[in-house]
Amino acid sequence: MKDAIPAQTKRALYVLSVAYLVQATGALSVAGSMAPIAREWHLSNAQTAYLISIFGVTFALTAPLLQVYFGHLRRRLQVLLGLAVFSSAALLFAASPNYIVLLASRMLMGLGAGFIGPVLGALGSNLVKREEQGSAIAVVLLGLSVAGMVGIPVSAWLSDAYGARTLFLVVGLAGIGTAALVLALVPDQSAGERVQLATLVSLVTRARSLSAFLVVFFVAAAVYATYTFISPIVRDVYHGDTHSVSASLTILGVAGVMGNLFVTRAARRYGAVSMLLAGMAILAIDIVILWWTRPHLYWFYAALVVWAFGTDILWPSQQRRIIELAPDLRGISLAVTASFVFCGIGFGSAVAGWVYPSYGFGGVLASSLLLMVLAGASLWISNIAPAIADRRVPS
Repeated sequence: MKDAIPAQTKRALYVLSVAYLVQATGALSVAGSMAPIAREWHLSNAQTAYLISIFGVTFALTAPLLQVYFGHLRRRLQVLLGLAVFSSAALLFAASPNYIVLLASRMLMGLGAGFIGPVLGALGSNLVKREEQGSAIAVVLLGLSVAGMVGIPVSAWLSDAYGARTLFLVVGLAGIGTAALVLALVPDQSAGERVQLATLVSLVTRARSLSAFLVVFFVAAAVYATYTFISPIVRDVYHGDTHSVSASLTILGVAGVMGNLFVTRAARRYGAVSMLLAGMAILAIDIVILWWTRPHLYWFYAALVVWAFGTDILWPSQQRRIIELAPDLRGISLAVTASFVFCGIGFGSAVAGWVYPSYGFGGVLASSLLLMVLAGASLWISNIAPAIADRRVPS
């Protein structure tokens, strides 16, 4: 069957995907480079971990507010501004003389990412017809999957081999190069949207939209309630070594790309809700199987393939559904979605930190399963909320 998206548009979508790759790699590379960063600036593990937290908190707080105050700008310009701030902050990180500057640079990277991430999906969906929006969003989010498969492992190797300063110098230069590609190859045909603060408040207080955002919050929490401790799980439960941990992360990245490529085609045939339900079901079944089977490393690898495949069905399907629910507010809606994702990641990681030391592998799997059930309940509430509202309106 002939591809319904023209070649020029698909090229633009892949450029936006590269922007996602650069942003995600720069955002998450600290996690894989904690030791080189700690050595370079003589930091403790706690200080290095704060560099991860400060990015996430800044992103979660600023992404919706950026759309309130700057959402009226054309979306390509928003992406270019975000890349400029993000890249400059990465270069500042590379040149940082002390810890205070490191923290400031990570805050600025979070600010730039708050401009980039939410707008990429909105910009990409505006380049295609309505029936192709699911596929377009999946193409854009391919960069996120490739970051997990290639960007994070390569950044860990680069920082270990050549130092953390070199890593962030490369991230900064990659951001500048990506901005040039966006300027050259992405059409400037997507207008921004003027968003009032009252609109933002309404989005996060209405039953239907709030429950839709809670879907991705609980999905992210469910994934990270187990994923956060994947390294100790491989060592403690499956008796693996450092190479086993690296293999697990690589498998997650490769399978995630497979799931994303599946969505680009399946989105033309199936609705966003159906895809969300399928992804949740795949993850829930995988969790149950991991819970009840005897620990064997190669079986764990197989389960990780299913895990990543299901997860990468969920992310683009959630963004597609948010756009379908609020097509005229896609910028602010995707910004709020991104905030809920980061809050979910933080919540899931906190749950893992509390559960794993006391209840082990079975405890984090049970937590992930419970959180996935809550995601399903949020999706159900989001679907029935309009019908309830209609019944309350007098005829």
